[in-house]
Amino acid sequence: MSTTASPTGLADPDELDLRLPVSYLAEGHSVRSWLLTTDHKRIAILYAVTITVFFFIGGAAATLVRLELATPEADLLRADTYNKLFTLHGVVMVWFFLIPSIPNTLGNFLVPLMIGARDVAYPKLNLVSWYLNVGGGMLAVAALLLGGVDTGWTFYVPYSTVFSNTWVSLTVLGVFTTGFSSIATGVNFIATIHLLRAPGMTWFRLPLFVWAMYTTSLMFVLATPVLAVTLLLVFAERTFGLPIFDPARGGDPILFQHLFWFYSHPAVYIMVLPAMGVVSELITCFARRKVFGYTFMVYALVAIAVIGFFTWGHHMFTSGMSPFAALVFSFLSFIVAVPSAIKVFNWTGTLYRGQVGFESPMLYALGFVGLFTLGGLTGLFLASIPIDVHVQDTYFVVAHFHYIMVGASVSAYFGGLHFWWPKITGRTYPETWARFAAILMFFGFNLTFFPQFVAGYLGMPRRYHVYPPEFQIWNVLSSAGAAVLAVAYLMPLGYLTWSLLFGKRATNNPWDASGLEWRTTSPPPRQNFFGSPQVQGGPYNYHPEGVAPVHDQPRLPSQGSLT
Repeated sequence: MSTTASPTGLADPDELDLRLPVSYLAEGHSVRSWLLTTDHKRIAILYAVTITVFFFIGGAAATLVRLELATPEADLLRADTYNKLFTLHGVVMVWFFLIPSIPNTLGNFLVPLMIGARDVAYPKLNLVSWYLNVGGGMLAVAALLLGGVDTGWTFYVPYSTVFSNTWVSLTVLGVFTTGFSSIATGVNFIATIHLLRAPGMTWFRLPLFVWAMYTTSLMFVLATPVLAVTLLLVFAERTFGLPIFDPARGGDPILFQHLFWFYSHPAVYIMVLPAMGVVSELITCFARRKVFGYTFMVYALVAIAVIGFFTWGHHMFTSGMSPFAALVFSFLSFIVAVPSAIKVFNWTGTLYRGQVGFESPMLYALGFVGLFTLGGLTGLFLASIPIDVHVQDTYFVVAHFHYIMVGASVSAYFGGLHFWWPKITGRTYPETWARFAAILMFFGFNLTFFPQFVAGYLGMPRRYHVYPPEFQIWNVLSSAGAAVLAVAYLMPLGYLTWSLLFGKRATNNPWDASGLEWRTTSPPPRQNFFGSPQVQGGPYNYHPEGVAPVHDQPRLPSQGSLT
C-alpha cells in the first residue's frame, strides 16, 4: 500500500492505491456474508434496513388512526380496532424504531471511525444485538398478525394483566427481548470508547457525537434492566396469576407506573441525546465554526443523562402521589431543562458569525433545533403541576412528546443520514430533492402536531376514536399535515435508493469536514483506516482558536493523521 502526504502532513485517502479492496461493501455479496458479519459498518446497515421496515409499519398504523380522526364519528374503524392500531403504532415506533434509530445505525457505523478504532470492542456481541432486535420485533409483529394488542404502548395494569383478552404476553415478550439488544449495544459502546480510542484521543478530544453515544449507552445499561424486570412481572402476573399489580388481590398498580416510567422517561433522552450529538456535528460543519462552549456541551450531555433518572414522577401527578413528592418531581423536571437550554444556546452561539451553508443536512439540523425548542418549552408546561392536571391524558401531551421523540429525533436521524450517506455508501444524492424533503418535513410535522396542542388544551382526550364535533377542525388540520409528513418521509427512501444505483461517486470528504471518519475512503475499508490513526488536537478545527471564521478561509488540519 502506498500513500502520499497532504500539505498538512496527513495521509490523504484520495491518493491511496485504489487497486486494493477499499470498501467494506466489497467483502462478500452473499446473504450469508451479511447475516454472519461482525463488521460494525455492515451491522449498522442491517439495523438501518430493519428500523426502516418498522418505521413504515408504525407509520401505516398512524395513517389509519389519522384517517379515522378526520371525522368525529367512527366512520372507518371500530373501537377495538382503533385501540389495536394506536398500540401497534406506539410499540413499534418507540421500541423498534426511535430507540435504536441513531445509536444502532449511525452510532454503530461511526463510533469506531470517530475514535480511530478498527471495530467495536465485541464484534460478535454486536451481531447478537441485531438478532435480538429482529427477534423482538418479529414477536411484536406476530402479535399483530394473530389479532393485535389493545393496551396502549404503556401496558398499564391491571388492564393489561387481568382484563385484556388480546396478545399482550407475546408483545411484552417482544419488547423484553429487544431490551437485551439495547443493553448489549450499550455495553459494547462503553467498552469501545473506554478501550479502543486512538493514541492522543483523550476524553475532551472526543467528538460530541461520541459523547452522546457514551451517555446514551450508560442509560441503556442502567435503565433498560428496570423495564425488562417490569415487563417480566407483567408476563408473570398475566401467565401465572401472581398477585403483583392486581389491587383486588393485594397488588399495587401504582408500582407498575413507577417502574415503567423510571425507564420510559430516561428513554426519552435515549432518543434525544444521540440526536443532539448528530446536530452538534452538523451545525459545526455547516457553520464552519468550532463548537461554541465544547466543554459545557459535554457536561450538559452528562447532566441530562443523570437528572433524567430523577424526573419520572411528572408522568404521575394525577395518580395520587403526595403533594411533597409531586413538588420534588416538578422541581427536578424544571432543572433538567437547564442543560437542554445550554445546548440550544451553544448551537446558536456556534451559528453566530459562522459561514452558514444551507445544505440538506443543515436544514434537518435547524429543523431539529426548532422542534426540540418548542417541545422542550411545552415540557415545562407539563412540569407545572396545575397545568399538567388540566392537560393530563389530552392531545396536548401527545403533541409534546411527538415534538421531542418524533419531530426532533427523526429530523436529526435524517440529517445524520444525509450527512454521512456519502461516507456510508460512496454515493451522492440529488441535493435539491433532499432540501425540499427537509423543508417539507418541517412544515408537515408542524401542521400535524401543533393543532393537537390547541385541541388538547381545549380538552380533547387522547386515545378516543370519537369526539365532539367542535374538535374536528383541529383534527382535519392534523390529518392533512400527516399526509404531507408521509410524503416527506417517503421522499428520502426514493432518492437515496436512486443514489445507490445512479448517484455520482462521492469524494472522501465531500463536506470538507473535520474528524477521523473523513480521513478514510468512501466507503471505508473493512479495517476502517489505511494506517494507524494518531490524534493531535481537539475536534472541529474549522478556524484558529479565538478567531472568527472569514469567507473562504482554509480549514485547519484535521483532527488526526494516519501513520
